[in-house]
Order: sequence, then structure tokens, then C-alpha cells
Amino acid sequence: MKIAILPGDGIGPEIMAEAVKVLHALDLKFEAETAPVGGAAYDAHGHPLPDATLKLAQAADAVLFGAVGDWKYDRLERALRPEQAILGLRKHLGLFANFRPAICYEQLTQASSLKPELVAGLDILIIRELTGDIYFGQPRGRRTAVDGHFPGTDEAFDTMRYSRPEIERIAHVAFQAARRRGRKVTSVDKANVLETFQFWKDVVTDVHAQYPDVQLEHLYVDNAAMQLVRAPKAFDVIVTGNLFGDILSDEAAMLTGSIGMLPSASLDQRNKGLYEPSHGSAPDIAGQGVANPLATILSAAMMLRFSLDQPEAADRIESAVKAVLAAGLRTGDIWSEGTQKVGTSAMGGAVVAALTGKTITKR
Repeated sequence: MKIAILPGDGIGPEIMAEAVKVLHALDLKFEAETAPVGGAAYDAHGHPLPDATLKLAQAADAVLFGAVGDWKYDRLERALRPEQAILGLRKHLGLFANFRPAICYEQLTQASSLKPELVAGLDILIIRELTGDIYFGQPRGRRTAVDGHFPGTDEAFDTMRYSRPEIERIAHVAFQAARRRGRKVTSVDKANVLETFQFWKDVVTDVHAQYPDVQLEHLYVDNAAMQLVRAPKAFDVIVTGNLFGDILSDEAAMLTGSIGMLPSASLDQRNKGLYEPSHGSAPDIAGQGVANPLATILSAAMMLRFSLDQPEAADRIESAVKAVLAAGLRTGDIWSEGTQKVGTSAMGGAVVAALTGKTITKR
């Protein structure tokens, strides 16, 4: 097994160090190679996704990714900003299906922004299409308006578009995932306003005919956002486009207590994937040793399950995380009265201790 380790910027190196520590504690045979990405790569090589980093990611069996971005790069031209690295990796690796599980652990119901009874037992899977939509649609840019309400003024434009094959393949992923869960798919669109999402709705409905054992419902994105905070446990699998999935998955993160608990997987058609926490680089706390590494550690578990065919090792990591939470250890983002606040390294060390049968220490 060859794993490309791309720590990135901000808290990325700190949380990645803990995930790698956990992987080594499993005593699996794997080769790991680290490369710069994002702002760190721009500083070293003048580009957020250098050729050597891309080649490493292409040659690896899976990619474990930290986070990219920092305010100091905001004035760079868009093609050189750190965030372009993740978009480039998705494009070059053919990663089209983003899995973002939103699970509220029993010990964290009090950390959620919702009432405990609304989130206790929560287990949602959000499946976001990654390669289409307004993020990649052409044409895009800036120009002087020649018509509209304000001709002769500057304007910016992006294009929202989807093709039938793009929608079909993500719909198949969602229905197949639902078969392994609660057999319900909620497709989120804005078909009442956007032609693109009327097309999305029509294609998803067509694909559903092949899965009569799975329930399908359609929700407009604004209603879906409301229902996520009104009755989140009514959802099982949510499938939606790139833009809506980006927003809704972050909303769902807060149901779990913290976005610091949310792992993710981005997969190609052969289950090769890039695995990363759903949170960002948090440059305001970088280097302070207070970031929550659990989303990255749980992303490593997803990597073992989906891309590296090591489901038992994935189960061990997930069980170790539950044991650490049960022992009362918390980073600041999930801390509550009566629990022990610990730093990044201590949290990673506690997961290692739980994996190896040692006493979980609070320090």
C-alpha cells in the first residue's frame, strides 16, 4: 500500500502528524511519502500543486490530505491560490463522489448546536458531486456588461452546468450507498428556479427506476437546509451537486458537535480516493497545538476501508476514537463542562493508546 501524505497549510501539518501516528500504530505494511501542497507548495515551488506532488498522488493507492489556505495568499491570482490544489487533484484524479458522513457520537450530543434529542443517534451520509456544477462550468470570468440592468459596468459570471453522465454516476453511487444503509435517498436541487437542477431532478428520477427498493424524495436546497436543523434524523443519504453539497455538509457538521469531527472521502470510479477532514486550514490557531485531529484520523479510517481494503483496521480506529470520547477527552471545539480539555498531540496519543490497549491518559 502506497499512501501520499499531503499535509498542506495552517493546522494541516499538526493534524496530519496525528493521523500518521495512528496509522503506524496499526502495524500495517505501507509506504508513505510526503509532499507539499497548497500555500506551502506555492512558497517552495511557485505553484499550489507542483508536478511532483501530482505525480505522487497519481502513483499512490490513496491520498491523505490535510488542509490548504491562508489569508496571506488571498491576493494571488486565482490559479495560484492554495485552494486550487484540491480542485486540481479532484480533476486530475477523476474524483467525482464526495462522501461526508455526519455522525453524532453519543458522548457529543451536548456539543451539538441543536437539542440533544434531535441529534442523538444521528447518522447521515452526504454524497456531493465533485467535478461539475458552477465550480468548473465554463465560461467564467469578468467583463464589461453589454446588456442587463447595468450595461457598461463591470460584472462577473460563472456557469452552472451538468451533463447526464455526471448526474447518472453520482446517482448510482447514492442509491447503492443507501442499499447498505436505510434505503432512502434525498436528492437536493433548486428545480423551481434553475434549469440545471430541473435536469438534475429528471436524471436522478430516471436512475431511481433501477433501484425500486430504495425510497427517493426530492427537496429544494433551501427546504433541505431548514429540515437539517428541524429534523435531521429524517435523512439517510443526501445526494446533491457540488455547490449545494459544499454548503449543506458544513451545516450538517454542526449537528455532530464540531466540523472538527467530520471526515470525508473523494472517490473515483475504482474507489481510489483522496481523504481529508471537512474543516479548513484554520490559520488563526495554526501552531498552537489545539486543533482537533479526529476528523483527519477518521478520514484515515475511511481510506483504509474504501481504498486500501482494510476494513478491520478502519473499525479499530473508529472504535478507538469512541473509546477516547468515552474517557472524557476533548479538544477545545468539543469541550463541555465535566470533560478534560486536551491538545492536538494528546488527543492523537490517546487514540494510539486505545488502539494498542494502553491506558488512555488525560494530559
